[in-house]
Amino acid sequence: MQFDIITIFPEMFSSYFNESILGRAQKKNLVKIKIYNLRKYTNDKHKTTDDTPYGGGAGMVLKLEPIYNALRDISVINVDGKRKKTHSKTRIFLMSAKGAIYNQKTASCLADLDRIVLICGRYEGVDERVKENLIDGEISIGKYILMGGELASMIIVDSVSRLVEGVLGNEKSLESESYSNGLVEHPHYTKPESFLVKKGLSWKVPDVLLSGNHRKIEEWRKKHSKIIED
Repeated sequence: MQFDIITIFPEMFSSYFNESILGRAQKKNLVKIKIYNLRKYTNDKHKTTDDTPYGGGAGMVLKLEPIYNALRDISVINVDGKRKKTHSKTRIFLMSAKGAIYNQKTASCLADLDRIVLICGRYEGVDERVKENLIDGEISIGKYILMGGELASMIIVDSVSRLVEGVLGNEKSLESESYSNGLVEHPHYTKPESFLVKKGLSWKVPDVLLSGNHRKIEEWRKKHSKIIED
């Protein structure tokens, strides 16, 4: 699985992607994450990636040209903007508040791909010709507005990577399977069995989890798994 992220703020990503599970997954070559600075694909001395909108209005709009140049450079599109035939399992998405709301089902679908290209929107938006000619869709991570698509792209990479075989171990995450079945995983507890808050008040682990009765434990876990609402 390879992720390509196109952004005007490439320095935002290194600390998150190089740590913990994602860092180890990259060292094992289970996933590849490449960050591309959109400013490198401009053609003027000021490295301009945005401009004022035609028709007037507030704010700035990300330009078509550098995004087109970036996609050409990373070899996912031909000169006419069409997907290269050798990239049948590659998809290009724009991080946008106007996009389809992201969920676990979408993450599972994306995990079947070989390569995902994520374009991070900024400012008032992106030239509509990018949407009309260069991408497969727009993705939103929720019904709210962010300053840009960088955080959203991190969420995509994180949630899809954990579904890649070997990233979380030899077995698929039981949590992910439960989520796909419409449930969020049950509550978890660990040592100590009883935490003394103050005299006369302790927070205890439910007795059933200490019983050793696996059937009752499984029943308790199913009962306390939260149902996901769309």
